[in-house]
Formats: sequence, C-alpha cells, structure tokens
Amino acid sequence: MLLRLCSRNHVQPAIQRVVDRMDRQGFAEKDVFAMRLALEEALVNSLIHGNKSDPTKTVEVRCTVNCTEIEVQVQDQGQGFDPDAVPDPLAPENLERPCGRGLLLMRHYMTSVKYNDVGNCVTLVKEKG
Repeated sequence: MLLRLCSRNHVQPAIQRVVDRMDRQGFAEKDVFAMRLALEEALVNSLIHGNKSDPTKTVEVRCTVNCTEIEVQVQDQGQGFDPDAVPDPLAPENLERPCGRGLLLMRHYMTSVKYNDVGNCVTLVKEKG
C-alpha cells in the first residue's frame, strides 16, 4: 500500500487504512494501539518538522503487513535530521522541553525503528505480540 499526504487532515484516514490492514491480519488490540500512536507521531513529525508544513510537499507512507508483522515507512521531502542528536526527553534538564517525546514513544511501542542515512525516512516495524 502506498499513500501520499500533504496535510494533517490526511493523518487520521491514513492511520485508519494501516490499522484496518492490521485488523484483517489478526493483530491484537494492543499492537493496533501501538501502531496508531507511533504512526501518528511519525506522520505529524514528517509534515510539521520534515516538510515544514509546506502544503506543496508530500509525505509518502508505504505499508506491508503479513500474519507476523507490519512494516510502515514514512518519508518526507525535508532535509532530514539526526535522530541521535535529539536530546533525551527524560533527562532532568529536558523535562520541560517539548522535543523528543514522539521519538521516545515510537521507540517504546515499536519492535524496531530505523531511519535512513538522511533522516527523512523512518521505518516502523511491529511484530505481533
């Protein structure tokens, strides 16, 4: 499945299409919840931070799912970033800062979170739990 988004209005319908595929493959409710949360973070980050909320730029979502796992790639048209350079939101000095929480949630809820070398594409993998 390939989807293209250019605004936040498209986020929830895209997530619904992904989780519908998970439902058809028999993923547990907790796995669906995890993907909903992580995918929303990835999509919103791509639209706002990656594409700088530019409506002429798109975010591509590629999804493959089978009976054991789902893999979702989210790629924006931005310049990318270094995810390792994002401060740890749990460090005492960062508790009041708003950045990094989405990345933390994605890492916590997914089996695997990987970025391409540029940092403008994240691959989320969730194995059936």
